[in-house]
Amino acid sequence: MNHSTIGADTVARTAILALALLNQLLAVWGRERIALAENDVYQLVTVCWTVGASLAAWWKNNSFTRLARQADAWRREQRAQQSKG
Repeated sequence: MNHSTIGADTVARTAILALALLNQLLAVWGRERIALAENDVYQLVTVCWTVGASLAAWWKNNSFTRLARQADAWRREQRAQQSKG
């Protein structure tokens, strides 16, 4: 089991907790509370998860930092040497 990843269930519970706390604070401050149905929460968590996964994949597959570009160049050199010898 890989313990370094966060499961979707953990993200969903955390999002629901954050919304519940925000709703409680709004009630305490006399503001209009958030009216959320279960489907709304599911859609919110799904969108957040999709955006997060997309950004992570995009960042991981694109070399933005100088160090990452250097590592790409090194990897190309290693592959070129392996294909020659």
